[in-house]
Formats: sequence, structure tokens, C-alpha cells
Amino acid sequence: MAKYDKDDLERRMKGAVESLKGDLTGLRTGRASTQLLDPVTVEVYGSKMPLNQVATVSVPEPRLISVQVWDKSNVGPVEKAIRSAGLGLNPINDGNTLRLPIPDLTEERRKDLVKIAGQYAEKAKVAIRNVRRDGMEALKADENKKEISEDERKRAEADVQKLTDDQIKAVDEAYAHKEKEILGK
Repeated sequence: MAKYDKDDLERRMKGAVESLKGDLTGLRTGRASTQLLDPVTVEVYGSKMPLNQVATVSVPEPRLISVQVWDKSNVGPVEKAIRSAGLGLNPINDGNTLRLPIPDLTEERRKDLVKIAGQYAEKAKVAIRNVRRDGMEALKADENKKEISEDERKRAEADVQKLTDDQIKAVDEAYAHKEKEILGK
């Protein structure tokens, strides 16, 4: 059993929150953003590569993403990867450039996106709780090995709980912000 390490627990919990924020950035809100295409990987040169390693992604207009493919032979695979990424985007091929108009979000699609954001938030909370459990187990093990007293364990458990509560609150705030953004309120 690992020895209790508060800094490690904090780093892991904050990592779960940062991961959530990254996931939420990828959810479409009706405005064009280069981060929408971050999860897209393209099958080129016999391997899967992130889109940003085979093309330049930019936002020339608020409702348009432009993907400038560097190698003309990769335009087809890039277009296919964007279509199959499940982002609801339909690329328009202009030679070396793909234009991605951002369609208006329907009410139904907005509700789906809020549900997905909720799932991401729940996944982050589970990760944070798992880190808390690891910390509590490490404290009990340290106490059983007589490395810390019962009072020290209780004090440290209170610290772990406060850290957990703070990170869960950060998850809730990130989710609430994204929900507001998606619903356009």
C-alpha cells in the first residue's frame, strides 16, 4: 500500500478537473472553435495522427472552421475522419481546404449535448472519489503500521475530504458554465 501523499492526491484530483474542462471544450455550442477538432485523428501514412499534425485549423468566421490540409493526398482521409468523428459537421471540399460550416443547434441536439456534458462531469467526480478512496486507504495503512497516530489520520482524512469537496465543486461549476453556454442562456 502506498504511503499517504497529499500533493499526489491533489495533483490527481486537479488532473480529473482539467481533463473534464478539456472534454467540455470539445462539445459544440453553435460557435466555431478550433478545439472542436482536437479529438479528430486521421489515418495517414499508415498510422493514426491528430488532425493538427496534418493540417492547419483556423476560424475565419464565427460559424465556420477552415482546415488547410498540407498534403493534397491527405484531403480525402481528413474529410472522412471529420465526418466519422460524430461532431455533426459536414466538410465542404475546396481543393486543399475543407470548410466546415457550423450548423445551428436544434433544441434536441442542445439537450443531448447537456446530457453528454453531464456524463463527462459524473466521470470526473468518480475519478476524484477514487483518488479520495486511495488517500483514505493509505492513511489507514499508515496508522496500522504505526507511522501516524489516530489523531493524525483523522486530521489528514479531514484534509482529504476538504480537497475532494473543493474539486467536486470545481467540476459542478465547469458543468454549470457549459450547460449555460450550450443552452444559450
